[in-house]
Amino acid sequence: MLYYLFEYLEKNFDIPGAGLFSFITFRAALAVILSLVIATFFGKKIIRFLQRKQMGETIRDLGLEGQNEKSGTPTMGGIIIILATLIPVLLLAKLDNIYVIMLIVTTLWMGTIGFIDDYLKKFKNDKKGLPGKFKVIGQVGLGIFVGAVMYMHPDVTVRLEKEHNTTSGELTTQTSTREFYPEENSLLTTIPFVKKNEFNYESLISWAGEDAKDFIWLIFIPIVIFIITAVSNGANLTDGVDGLAAGTSAIIAVTLALFAWVSGNLIFSDYLNIMYIPNTGEMTIFITAFVGALIGFLWYNAYPAQVFMGDTGSLTIGGVIAVIAIAIRKELLIPILCGIFLMENLSVVLQVSWFKYTKKKYGEGRRIFRMSPLHHHYQVKGFHESKIVTRFWIVGIFLAILTIVTLKIR
Repeated sequence: MLYYLFEYLEKNFDIPGAGLFSFITFRAALAVILSLVIATFFGKKIIRFLQRKQMGETIRDLGLEGQNEKSGTPTMGGIIIILATLIPVLLLAKLDNIYVIMLIVTTLWMGTIGFIDDYLKKFKNDKKGLPGKFKVIGQVGLGIFVGAVMYMHPDVTVRLEKEHNTTSGELTTQTSTREFYPEENSLLTTIPFVKKNEFNYESLISWAGEDAKDFIWLIFIPIVIFIITAVSNGANLTDGVDGLAAGTSAIIAVTLALFAWVSGNLIFSDYLNIMYIPNTGEMTIFITAFVGALIGFLWYNAYPAQVFMGDTGSLTIGGVIAVIAIAIRKELLIPILCGIFLMENLSVVLQVSWFKYTKKKYGEGRRIFRMSPLHHHYQVKGFHESKIVTRFWIVGIFLAILTIVTLKIR
């Protein structure tokens, strides 16, 4: 809203300084500051409100040290993250940008699913909360929406570089200037560590003939559904000890903000020789607000936590991260960038699968980890949860740096 206000003031009244709002970097800086202020200032008020509504977490006894002390800590704190993200976005972003619209819908969609789950657990005394099948239906619904937008919306485009060669006698050299084709809708994405690192999903069905490309959505949308479901569930599993999910997600989001900004900037995408994706730079406003909200929430969620994010927060975080990665065509980097989420997911899958297999074969279930998800394994081994969280953050930073390095390592 403020963007449109200052744009109007600049055009009609030429007010000094109003033009600053046309710069993404300026609005991104304002977004992170405003989200931090909202999360830290109003976060305390929201926590007190949740306490009055008796939204304390009921802790299942897993025999972990310090676990009982957490009983009664307010949950559903993901509301802080959602509000601290959306308010700066509504004030500072271009609200007609399809990527911003898609992220706002994602935040509200996944936040609603998580809120219903937390609400059922606390107010309806249903320990299981929202049945898993309904969560999956919600994730599938979001995947269909995002996949359809990416496939069909006219503003979701890329600009491909022309291969321009100059021939002189017997020598053929590539010119230093880059020329681009007009913007076009495409299902191109980025493959890490490959020299020509652009991959078109249409190649998955090209073997069936040229007409088959019209049905690529039958492959692309299920891939989008899988990515959103996997990342949101990974974030949900990571939310098990104080500060782990919020801190890890903030590291991931900072990396995605960098990718969104350079991908939407013709000069920097040219310099780094990466895919230029028009209009994605505006997502930087949303992502920086998201980062500020996560860090502001961490103020209260760091050990010992004064509030838990609940599914309201964790499902939202995972959904937002997945959609950003898909939008900037970096979804194939998710196994690296979101390596913490991947490890948490795999630890549960391996633990359950191995237990069922050994119980069927030997009559007694056996475990790979002392407890899953993975962070609980280290708790059982005697590590303090603050040490576990800090070390997971360090691993997350390493993975983020590795992800950024993939821009040039091919």
